[in-house]
Amino acid sequence: MATIGILTGGGDCPGLNPVIRAVVRKAHNEGYKVIGIKDGWKGLIEANTMPLDLVATSGILHRGGTILGTSRTNPYKKEGGVEKVKANFKKLGLDALIATGGEDTLGVANKLTKDGVPNIVGVPKTIDNDLSATDYTFGFDTAINIAMECIDRLHTTAESHHRILVAEVMGRHAGWIAVESGLAGGADYILVPEMPVDIDEICEAVKKRHARGKQFSIIVVAEGAKMKERDVTQDQSLDEFGHVKLGGIGETIAKEVEKKTGFETRVTVFGHIQRGGSPTAFDRILGTRFGVKAVELVKAGQFGHMVALVGNKIVAVPLEEAVRELKTIDMELYNVAKEFFG
Repeated sequence: MATIGILTGGGDCPGLNPVIRAVVRKAHNEGYKVIGIKDGWKGLIEANTMPLDLVATSGILHRGGTILGTSRTNPYKKEGGVEKVKANFKKLGLDALIATGGEDTLGVANKLTKDGVPNIVGVPKTIDNDLSATDYTFGFDTAINIAMECIDRLHTTAESHHRILVAEVMGRHAGWIAVESGLAGGADYILVPEMPVDIDEICEAVKKRHARGKQFSIIVVAEGAKMKERDVTQDQSLDEFGHVKLGGIGETIAKEVEKKTGFETRVTVFGHIQRGGSPTAFDRILGTRFGVKAVELVKAGQFGHMVALVGNKIVAVPLEEAVRELKTIDMELYNVAKEFFG
């Protein structure tokens, strides 16, 4: 009986467990055995696994997070990491590996495919929705719905206290969450990593609202948004994929806006709330479709590819194409949001 391994890497998000469940069910129906690799690439370096069958994956469809655990481990940054991955691939008797993750996890998968571990299939996962070659990634829909609900709740406090409220949402390199949650939540200004922050422009929009008698405003900002003069980060330490720890842009914006307008301004950081809880119906279904398709690619021997949503079809695209560049926001959509600024 052929054996498929599956791992989940990078940040957790709603929809991972539906993928795992679907992989196990489809693999069972096709006569494969499935081994779960714990904690992403770290688990393959350490040969840390758990058996996965229909019993182990029963009842996990609605659960957020991942029953396999995750980490941001990069085998290429660990001494002997790649060699251990190759050795454990053979030791565990894996005939194929399904790697579920974002740009970093799939970037490693793409490198390993070229470096002697060819039997890998990718499943795209990122709440930021910034992976190329797929229209949507699971977790994103849940994240924007959570963020939208939080923005809805900010409106009543902002209006009651005549305040400007800044909502900081996730989005390291791309502002998809900011744009879509802000547009759906009726934000009065949206700031994204793709465009430098212009404080004066924001303040003018806020003053314009006040001149119309609107004595409150909601500003949504992606955590990766940058000031014109400088980047804003919590510290300069890097993770194994070279990312700095983001955070603080919301507080910076709030202070600048209050100083320039004289209006009381507060900040709320949504943070990991956006990652947690049950996935939406869209994400449960998308994760399930991705998991089933991933096993189909294994069966067809179509390795070095990632499953993707294109239109309403689940297709296979080369891993190299998926990680070549980040998918930044659709400016047409952002221009729609801009119609409601101020």
